[in-house]
Amino acid sequence: MPIGRFIAGIAAVIWRSDQDRYLVLQRASTKDYGAGDWETVTGRVDQGESYITALHREVREEINVDVQIEFVAGVTHFYRGDAMPENELLGVMFACTTPTPDAIQTGIEHDDYAWMTLAEIQATFTADNWMRRLIERVDLMQRLLPDEVRQAIQDEGLEF
Repeated sequence: MPIGRFIAGIAAVIWRSDQDRYLVLQRASTKDYGAGDWETVTGRVDQGESYITALHREVREEINVDVQIEFVAGVTHFYRGDAMPENELLGVMFACTTPTPDAIQTGIEHDDYAWMTLAEIQATFTADNWMRRLIERVDLMQRLLPDEVRQAIQDEGLEF
């Protein structure tokens, strides 16, 4: 395959620790791709931006709060539409918390949002739904990740 270009993106799973719930957002009905679908905060990395900078910018743009990165939940490769080079996306998925979960404000990108427990997510979305699978992974990692690793991420950050 020839060398080409691709889109870089982020996803942020935001966990509300005081209620053990995850934020899910309904994409606006006016969106060109995935209109009405439920998702986490997602977005593209702009030219000259790091994944971390993009994460904070996208969260601020989409729900108007700040987040703390807890850990990297995974990476992804997919096509946003047809399998063509201009639709190819490589992404990093982050697990986050926010100090202000009651301050969520959606903008033009989303029609609705909800804080859902893992059980509610599993009852609502099919087992092959990417968001459900991602939140299940984050939930598992939340429980298994040692406090020392979390603290190292907070102290050292993720970027080099």
